[in-house]
Amino acid sequence: MPRFRETIPVDDYVIDVLLRDLVGHDRQPAAYLVYLYLYGQAARAKWKPVPASLRTLADATGLSKSAVQTALANLRRRKLIVTATAHATAVPRHQLLRHWRK
Repeated sequence: MPRFRETIPVDDYVIDVLLRDLVGHDRQPAAYLVYLYLYGQAARAKWKPVPASLRTLADATGLSKSAVQTALANLRRRKLIVTATAHATAVPRHQLLRHWRK
């Protein structure tokens, strides 16, 4: 019996374009890993914002908190995500921006 019951379809853009852009051009493989994790969580939540702290993302991806922080900054700069917090100590909510979808 399969360990996972749900399959998440991934847009072609994520595999064909984003992988090459983040890993090859930007030299930020951590950004791609963080994006893939957020993509999976968002897909499961019907594309609602994903609440996740640096610690949560670091534990989920196997990266350090500083690598996750740099990756999130890169994803925000490229306008692939928007991060919002209710107040200074609240858990950030990351919204994926799938600009290639119409």
